[in-house]
Amino acid sequence: MYEGHVWNVVVGTFQSPSGEVFDRDIIRSRGAVGVVPLLYRDGVPTIVFVRQYRPPLDRLVLEIPAGIRDVLDEPTEVTAARELAEEVGLRAARLEYLTNFYSSAGMTDSTLHLYLATDLSAVPAAAHGPEEEHMEMVELPLADAVDMVVRGEIHDAKTVIGLLLVDRRLQQ
Repeated sequence: MYEGHVWNVVVGTFQSPSGEVFDRDIIRSRGAVGVVPLLYRDGVPTIVFVRQYRPPLDRLVLEIPAGIRDVLDEPTEVTAARELAEEVGLRAARLEYLTNFYSSAGMTDSTLHLYLATDLSAVPAAAHGPEEEHMEMVELPLADAVDMVVRGEIHDAKTVIGLLLVDRRLQQ
């Protein structure tokens, strides 16, 4: 139905477990990555976020650095490192795989891969597009960010999942 730079919309014909045949509109995607940048400020675990305008929501969204896998066949770890540098000007000496998840299994085959970035150092940032050119970096203590998740103040799925996984990991 539609072929774009990153996404394709197709109509797929499927068969249910009971044998019923049906059609569904599906968004095909190469997937995405998200990175939870963790640093310590005076011994306090702190996360680096971006606050950027998201056109589909017509609002600013607080989220972890992330990006679509727009470089064909690029390993997810390489994409994660590139997005971390581009969006927040950080390089991780250690990039640890956390998990992957389906961002919206009812409409897309997109899988998002999450990483934890530690031992961070500054590098030049390289914003791409109007959203990134106007985004703001925000640092929050991990405990405050998790409290924001619990209060329903952080809505971005990759950010919620990443924060909760990192919080759990540090508590163990």
